[in-house]
Amino acid sequence: MELKANPRKTQEQLQDGQMPAVAYNKEQNISFTLDRKEFDRAFRLQGQTGIFDITVGDSEAFPALVKSVQMDKRRRIPIHVDFTLVHYGEPIEVAVPIHTSGKARGAINGGMVDIVVHNLSVVAPGPRRIPQELVIDVTRLNIGDHVTAGQIKLPQGVTLAADADLIVVSVLPPRMSEGEAAAEDQAAQVAGLVAAGELSEEAAEAVLEGEATLEEVKAEESQSE
Repeated sequence: MELKANPRKTQEQLQDGQMPAVAYNKEQNISFTLDRKEFDRAFRLQGQTGIFDITVGDSEAFPALVKSVQMDKRRRIPIHVDFTLVHYGEPIEVAVPIHTSGKARGAINGGMVDIVVHNLSVVAPGPRRIPQELVIDVTRLNIGDHVTAGQIKLPQGVTLAADADLIVVSVLPPRMSEGEAAAEDQAAQVAGLVAAGELSEEAAEAVLEGEATLEEVKAEESQSE
């Protein structure tokens, strides 16, 4: 996607609607300004994996990737952009968004699909070969299953830059209700008291079956000692 830019000198006052930007690599650093609305529209379409062909004034266009965008927290608009200068045909490492497709078996049974890693680092053979996204089919995943970075099918020529054992997507068990969580906590407390010899197994069973409260059985056992 093309972006028209204007050259900028440091500390130069910006015109209305313009925002500062810089594009750089190890060899060079280029400062310029962009139309804020034009960049915002383009970035929403391209994201950080799409190539921008930037023309500063009358100079020749150069390809670049968005490295970072500084936002105005109150107005939620971009106020500064850093680009990485790239070269066609040269390998480049980039973080690619992770998305899922399908309905996981575990989700059907009450579990929850958790995208642990939202952007996965890969090396593309060139800027034009950067995948826009990596889609993982979660249909066959049951509760407790997961997908690692090494299990994701990458486009031809693209290699993994992250640890192959990195868990990217997992299916979590159903969340417990407040009542279930309280019951689990009580069971753990009762088991600890039995192990410490402070509660008999019969008293513990009465508590867990709901026949008596923990306070009641503890009071009864203290009276019988």
